[in-house]
Amino acid sequence: MEKKLKIRDLTLRDGQQSLFATRLRQQDIDPLLPLYKDAGFYIMEVWGGAVPDSVMRYLDESPWERLRTISKAIGGKSLLSALSRGRNLFGYVPYPDTVLEGFYKEAIKNGLNIMRIFDALNDIDNVKESIRLINELGGIADAAVCYTVDPKEEAPAEAPKKKGFFGSLFGKKEETPAAPKKIFTDEYFVNLAVEMERLGAKIITLKDMAGLVNPSRAASIIGKLKAAVKVPVDFHTHCTPGYGLASSLMAILNGVDILDTNIWWFGEGSAAPAIELVYIFCKKLGIEVDVNMEKVGEIRERLEGIRHNLADFDLNKDKFPKKFDPLKDTLPAEVDALFDKAIAAAKAGNEEELLEACHAIEAHFGFPKPNLLVKEAEVPGGMYSNMVAQLKALQASDLLDDAMRLIPKVRRDAGLVPLVTPTSQIVGSQAVLLAMDRRKGNPDYTQANNQFISLVKGEYGHTPVAVDPAFREKITGDAAEKPYDVSSYKKPANPEVADLGGVPLASNAEEYLLLELLPNVANKFLRNRREEEYKAKQPAEAPKAEKTEAPAKASVEDEPITGEVFRAPMGGRIIEINVKPGDKVKKGQIMMVYEAMKMENDLEADRDLTVKRIFVAPDEVVGTDAALIEFE
Repeated sequence: MEKKLKIRDLTLRDGQQSLFATRLRQQDIDPLLPLYKDAGFYIMEVWGGAVPDSVMRYLDESPWERLRTISKAIGGKSLLSALSRGRNLFGYVPYPDTVLEGFYKEAIKNGLNIMRIFDALNDIDNVKESIRLINELGGIADAAVCYTVDPKEEAPAEAPKKKGFFGSLFGKKEETPAAPKKIFTDEYFVNLAVEMERLGAKIITLKDMAGLVNPSRAASIIGKLKAAVKVPVDFHTHCTPGYGLASSLMAILNGVDILDTNIWWFGEGSAAPAIELVYIFCKKLGIEVDVNMEKVGEIRERLEGIRHNLADFDLNKDKFPKKFDPLKDTLPAEVDALFDKAIAAAKAGNEEELLEACHAIEAHFGFPKPNLLVKEAEVPGGMYSNMVAQLKALQASDLLDDAMRLIPKVRRDAGLVPLVTPTSQIVGSQAVLLAMDRRKGNPDYTQANNQFISLVKGEYGHTPVAVDPAFREKITGDAAEKPYDVSSYKKPANPEVADLGGVPLASNAEEYLLLELLPNVANKFLRNRREEEYKAKQPAEAPKAEKTEAPAKASVEDEPITGEVFRAPMGGRIIEINVKPGDKVKKGQIMMVYEAMKMENDLEADRDLTVKRIFVAPDEVVGTDAALIEFE
């Protein structure tokens, strides 16, 4: 009997997040759903990741409604999955078990079948409770092992001088420094997977968020995972540095049960491989891709127009791939031969020829070339692009090379953390600050961002390698590791909206969960919903509720600064301003929220103060050290 390969389609979540900044609207998704229902994907990833945040923040849509709508349309024909950061869910801080349980219960009630759980540190303690809860609540726990690599060694500033013959005999013997012990071996990933299966995981995913699994490593790890666990093994990768398609072929040859792919217009580049190319490989190998490819073709035709509509967010809008239908189009003989060459090279273990053939296939169809900078630096593409954008905004692009070179040092100092959200953003941001310190002649880590301090303190969990206590004391003021105290978690308030009839901001349990997970974004989203409801109840002739205008921002040129100034610790975009001139703020009060390096940062008062002037406005982009607030 022909072997079958099951497919997890990522198009509606990871595909659009990787290529189009998660801007796919519900009105674009709805016409696709009847086709998806008949396509027969084993799993459809439709939720989680950046979706709950982005659909509220940018599209003013309900993430719960998105999940319900897709679930109703698919009618159980495919399993629906979401991505979660374990104890952090979709946020950046750990939540107590009560929040995890409430969230998972609501998600499963609204149609979610599978929750793929990962932890940025590969800390089992951060995922075990999610595995238990999802299974108990009737869902399927998919535990992801995050792939990463040992950092490259920094080149010495100068080659060591050789000693003479007598010096080497009678003098102090010069020893070559021992290479650091390898941490991220095949056994490291396999041991994690075995423990996750023991805890109740029903699927094990090798999650290669940066696309760094090269073909030979994919073959080795997938083969060992298949031998070590009894549950299905899934492979998730991206094509950014040029390994994705070749490594997926190697995973197939080594028995992977489920492969993550995207449909043509939402695939390749910084996303996962295109299912159409995987289909050709499988057809030649005698493996059945367990999907209705005719329906996939109908979805593909609609996705082309949708991608054109997303041009404002498409980094490759002028470099569309060629149209291609693997069921109808005949491959040119030389391209067909490339598929055969790739298969032969994969079976022979010839990685160089395999990559050469796959890159030629992708070039023929017009997919993006491998990102050699990302490949060489061994960092996620999103992390690299964030650093580029951040430094450009700071008019400090010349610091990029220095910051990239410092990433291995920051990773080691912080416990050799994998680079995946949120640790990739934390390490990238800190590498930029370290580069700035060195440029200014300051001691290393003169500047440390709040998230880096929390990471080193131990609040994110156990790092793969223990942090040096002396370094922890330098960064946090205390050598002892201190995990995040979930008992200190305070439920957010659900205030009454006085100017809209005095109703609660969150009207039900699912809306309150949004306030718990994403308070800053949910606050604005829920206010919009209450405003719509309020207006709908008013008689047509009644005057509309007046909107309170935010105070106009002050200008530094208006009058000289005489008071203490609160400045931006790092460049970013202002999300929310919670104070106004004349306000007396208390120590620890959140005055402002801004976004930098893909992270929301709360700016707190370090003591009791009185606000004199505010120099910024919501949505304004500011640089490092920009004046934000002046105090009396």
